[in-house]
Amino acid sequence: MSFAPALRLCTRRVVAPALIRPSITFAGARKLHSGPPRQDKPGKYAQTDPQIEVEYPEDHELPSSEPVAGTGGQYVKPTLPTFSLDGHVGIVTGGARGLGLVMGQGMVFSGSHLALVDMNKEEAEKQTSLLIEAFKKENPRARRTPKVTAHYADVSDPESVEACIAEVVKEHGKIDNLVTSAGFTENFEAVNYPIDRLRKLWAVNVDGTYLFATSVARHLMERKAPGSIVMIGSMSGAIVNVPQPQAPYNAAKAGVRHLAASLAVEWAHANIRVNCISPGYMLTALTQKILDDNPDLKAKWTSLIPQGKMGQPQDLMGPVAFLLSDASSYVTGADIRVDGGYTVT
Repeated sequence: MSFAPALRLCTRRVVAPALIRPSITFAGARKLHSGPPRQDKPGKYAQTDPQIEVEYPEDHELPSSEPVAGTGGQYVKPTLPTFSLDGHVGIVTGGARGLGLVMGQGMVFSGSHLALVDMNKEEAEKQTSLLIEAFKKENPRARRTPKVTAHYADVSDPESVEACIAEVVKEHGKIDNLVTSAGFTENFEAVNYPIDRLRKLWAVNVDGTYLFATSVARHLMERKAPGSIVMIGSMSGAIVNVPQPQAPYNAAKAGVRHLAASLAVEWAHANIRVNCISPGYMLTALTQKILDDNPDLKAKWTSLIPQGKMGQPQDLMGPVAFLLSDASSYVTGADIRVDGGYTVT
């Protein structure tokens, strides 16, 4: 998951940190108390808070991202040859920013050609040059530079998805790998969740994952070629986050997790592997902007993580490269949780 902010906003949309009421504190956050025992209601800290209501921002309101630095790839640090993605062509949906961008960078640093797919093609085009620049800086002795291209797609629209796949094949000649990173979360009490928002959330998180996966699978089957698909789920697909209410998101990510398992079985005969990565709380640019103004929120989240810290987007680079490469050739239908131990406590 990208993040699930537990905040009460003064408007229904998150457009900038300035819109966050500074006078409102996070309901679940508490400092260590040395006085008399509080008379808190039993189970209080394991319940959702109906006062938390956050709508995901529109695409043009999202902050821009940049490739991470200091993460040298295949030509800098030795590794097993089977981890290499040399010669592969991969797609990352939602690839213009956040987790998608960093996972795409991990693929490029492992030698893969890359197609960045996003609703914001202009942002994706900007990132293509930044990724190539970052690759050259970290791999000065590389014999070749991976090809990185930008493409538009509305992942919830079948025609848009098919047009995007055709464009990628025309540009790169083939597709070997897919990472479905397009998705979002927002917080509303279930009884008050706007139905139009719920349908959009499901269309992007579940329908979009299904449409891209099936389209790429058809391409691979037509070529009679092996391939690897990684669906980005969330720890929310296995547990219920508190205190933020997000029942539809939790259900959607549970659907993504089981979709990966189901397609892994269905497509095993074609040598197409399908796995899921379920991130925990990750410090994306959007998450960081909110947490900077709400330190109590970060303290609450990290207090529930055994490692005592939130994840960095680059923590997903290794798992993605592993699942896309031949190093995981006998791994399919798996769900890898990258959450600092959150879901095992």
